[in-house]
Amino acid sequence: MKDKKIVVLMGGPSKEAEVSRRTGAAIAEALQSIGYKAETLELRPAHVVEDIRAVGGDVVFIALHGKFGEDGAVQGALEMAGIPYTGSGVMAHAVGMNKKISKDVFRGAGIPTASSVSYNGAVQSEEEIIEDIHHRFSLPVVLKPATQGSSIGVVIVKDESTLGTAVKEALSYDPILVVETYLDGREFTVSVLDGKALPVIEIRPHSGEYDYASKYTSGATDYLVPAPIDEELTATMQRIGETVFKELQCSGTIRVDVMTDSHGDAYVLEYNTIPGMTATSLVPKAAGALGIDFPTLCEKILQSAGLGKF
Repeated sequence: MKDKKIVVLMGGPSKEAEVSRRTGAAIAEALQSIGYKAETLELRPAHVVEDIRAVGGDVVFIALHGKFGEDGAVQGALEMAGIPYTGSGVMAHAVGMNKKISKDVFRGAGIPTASSVSYNGAVQSEEEIIEDIHHRFSLPVVLKPATQGSSIGVVIVKDESTLGTAVKEALSYDPILVVETYLDGREFTVSVLDGKALPVIEIRPHSGEYDYASKYTSGATDYLVPAPIDEELTATMQRIGETVFKELQCSGTIRVDVMTDSHGDAYVLEYNTIPGMTATSLVPKAAGALGIDFPTLCEKILQSAGLGKF
């Protein structure tokens, strides 16, 4: 594929555009370092196909986070245009981007996930939602907008007085709100490459919450790879990650976020179809533990490029 022009698609209108640009720049540099003709391209949603063709792109390496990249939209456009692209197809992205739908799929496939209820702010008032949360849950409880990434809009409500504000904030990002039982164990992530789980990583944010600041502030979080857990729990988490990859018909790489409860049982929070891919991101850390350097990892993901991924 080194005779092909690789377009690394990044940025766009998403709230995660800056993170995407860092991912895209790192991928392009890594591919160039091992002899690929790669360059970055800023996403213009209404012109994506013509922009790719204008620069002579043969294959698209998708480095988009959030809207248009992880919701299946750009994959659908590339499918129709006959342009090969990396990663999963439309369905896997669309389901993964929507926390309500993905949790429904987890339950249907027998994948353990925290109990949850979803609400539609377009047809239910904030007062009705708050009242139902009171009825169904005890604090602390986790509120998540259905379609945001990077923990944007996610709030752990520990105090009754903050519930109303948290509901309002979450609904400002998306009309669909997912409310989830709070798991009081440890936080992990399982990267899956071509269907095979990589070493499990334990995530230990210094603040106690793995929010946007903890994810993107240097030194704010410790990442332990391989995670200091026993072989049985490691195997359970890796099996869960591989099951998500298989059931959602994924391709390339995904990252599956997992938490344990106070008993040490593992539950899927969500899966990420386009994980961050700078040299210090979680998927590269997991791959590095197996001796796979960053340029080689990018090359392996590039080899997933194709069509017909619906």
